[in-house]
Amino acid sequence: MADALLPTALLAAGDEPELVRSPATRYVAVLGAGAPGNEEYYRRMALVSDVARALVPDRAAPGAAAPDRSVVEGQYWYPEGSAPVGIADFYSVHPVTELSYRLMVAVAQETTADDVAAARTAAASPSDTAGDALEVVDLPEETVVQVMHHGPFADELATLDRLGRFAAGAGVARSGPHREVYLVAYTAETPQDGLRTILRDPVA
Repeated sequence: MADALLPTALLAAGDEPELVRSPATRYVAVLGAGAPGNEEYYRRMALVSDVARALVPDRAAPGAAAPDRSVVEGQYWYPEGSAPVGIADFYSVHPVTELSYRLMVAVAQETTADDVAAARTAAASPSDTAGDALEVVDLPEETVVQVMHHGPFADELATLDRLGRFAAGAGVARSGPHREVYLVAYTAETPQDGLRTILRDPVA
């Protein structure tokens, strides 16, 4: 079934749930834990954004599309041994304070750990601390269910319910960390009515 699925662009999703193949992507990333939206979460988001912008822009192979470094993506999961959660109930079974997450920005496939270290030095981000471990992460091409969510994060539960019911109807279930792609940059002070967020879950 997976081989017959249409591929999707990293930053594309429809308003209706769909089953597609997401592309293999390299990221610069930083790990964190706790509830999304707290002070440390926004600090790490600013850090990974600052470092991504400081990367040398011509690292992409000739002819390759340059990644959009203004878009942050998040991966979210609960500790090993936690009770399983599906797509629809991802945020409603366990306290979100138990979440682990990885905040990421897509970079050229040729980007190395040395490139990231040099960009970190060049960025001299005010959001950087000695305890932040930046890494280069590769996500493979994989089968996902996804949908575009419009508006506040508090309303994601209804959108995830739609996505979960779609996945169940397609005979698939979440098989890895929940992903969110934040197409509109935001801070703690940003009004959320205009946000557009791709909700994406790897499935099998």
